[in-house]
Amino acid sequence: MPRAVNPWKIGPHVSSAGGIENSIINAAAVGANAFAIFLKSQRKWQSNPLKEESIAKFKTRMKAFGYSPSHILPHGSYLVNLGNPDKEKRDKSYECFLDDLKRCEELGLLLYNFHPGSTVGVATLEESQALIAECINRAHKETERVVVVLENMAGAGNVIGGQFSDLGGIIKHVEERTRVGVCLDTCMRTCRRSLILTQPLLQATLDDFDSEVGLSFLRGMHINDSKGALGSKRDRHENIGLGHLGLQTFAHVLSDPRTRDIPLILETPAYDVPASSGAARDRLAKEGMGVWRTEVSVLNRLSGRLGHVDGADTAAGEGEIKDSEFDAWKEEIRDAVRVASPLKDAKGKKEKGKDEKGKQKGKRNRGEEDQEDEDDGVDCEDH
Repeated sequence: MPRAVNPWKIGPHVSSAGGIENSIINAAAVGANAFAIFLKSQRKWQSNPLKEESIAKFKTRMKAFGYSPSHILPHGSYLVNLGNPDKEKRDKSYECFLDDLKRCEELGLLLYNFHPGSTVGVATLEESQALIAECINRAHKETERVVVVLENMAGAGNVIGGQFSDLGGIIKHVEERTRVGVCLDTCMRTCRRSLILTQPLLQATLDDFDSEVGLSFLRGMHINDSKGALGSKRDRHENIGLGHLGLQTFAHVLSDPRTRDIPLILETPAYDVPASSGAARDRLAKEGMGVWRTEVSVLNRLSGRLGHVDGADTAAGEGEIKDSEFDAWKEEIRDAVRVASPLKDAKGKKEKGKDEKGKQKGKRNRGEEDQEDEDDGVDCEDH
């Protein structure tokens, strides 16, 4: 797909099935200017090392397709909890965490996004914040350049990151602060306590973030609509424009100069077919990734349209977007979802998420952050 020339770098969390190098092809297939990946299984403590051939192909393809390391945002394991006061469990998490950072360096990547962790109801917030920072400091000494990127959370239970101050409290203990950052998730912010539907509300959110953390630490965003209503604390992602946030929110986010040149990652429901063979790649390009392709296209059309109301370096917007345009783009995404929905069944997803033996299958499909519902228990709570 042709890629938009755009200061806002937009793309989904893509599959790396069949080899990490395939993620480049999958990102390019939807016209993405940025993308996220898993570096290994997100549900296992240990995975096989990256193959030298895959590393070489990844680097070659990244250069050939023109992807910058600063626009690729790998996502960490869901098992890791660096805030656990139990040293044995924390050390196990740390080794998994460090392994990911070293994989980033093998691939020539700059950023690494992960969930901060949980107090598991035993430590205080301050104690867990200090433990997380201690692990980050230790990892910085064992790696050379990777920037660890903390993600804000919906705020359920003992999970750390529901408040911007949670993240700021970790960062203040980090010694090498040029190698730490934050990824903001639009859905999680909504789940917590504020909708970003207007420019003043976006401004208030970023002002809050600047006060508690600092805008210089903003290294990426997860661009997700929300199935959950305001204050629900339920991290349920929806396709762009089809949830409680609506397209207007993303028009403002993508017209603000402070969100330029960082990875803006879609974790919305998708129906892609991993590109593990020629036939699968052909089907993927024609059918399976149609939802993401449409979302990326619509978001690129939204970007820069509204301009920015305050400060210098304003975006050269084209003026207000008409309601009819929002409606047409929303329907475009809805149509793509309608077309793709049968493909999910074709991929073998059984009724009520059960396999052919009637056993409950794992609820997360790679890249679908909406499946990770904190109210159902974040994995790191057990680790």
